[in-house]
Amino acid sequence: PGSVTSLEQAAAERGQRPEQVVRSILFRLAAARYAMVLVAGPSQVDWRTLRKQLGQSRLSMASEEEVLAVTGYQTGAVSPLGLPQPLAIYIDDSVSSEEEVSLGSGLRGTTVILRTADLLGAVPGAVLGHFRS
Repeated sequence: PGSVTSLEQAAAERGQRPEQVVRSILFRLAAARYAMVLVAGPSQVDWRTLRKQLGQSRLSMASEEEVLAVTGYQTGAVSPLGLPQPLAIYIDDSVSSEEEVSLGSGLRGTTVILRTADLLGAVPGAVLGHFRS
């Protein structure tokens, strides 16, 4: 998961450029504390920047089991929309630099394509910033 090849394939299937494909990545901050970071395209989350933003000395990517338990979605189909519980969401500025993006819908093989402004409106309280390396 996360390889450039699959990213390019996903973009082609959606009629988009790889930079428009948004990945929703769940991080475990502590026992039963999680945060989601949305990042577009091939960009990687900068762990040091994220730790500083979250005020955490340690964090890790959530396991597949944790992703399912926290979001209700399987890895590869995670969406910041329709979450079963409130979750801190951080949106990298790579997402807001695109006019239209696509992201997981909660179902593998199905995506949501929407205007970035609509995505930002659908996740009120999300923190916008620069979280990639």
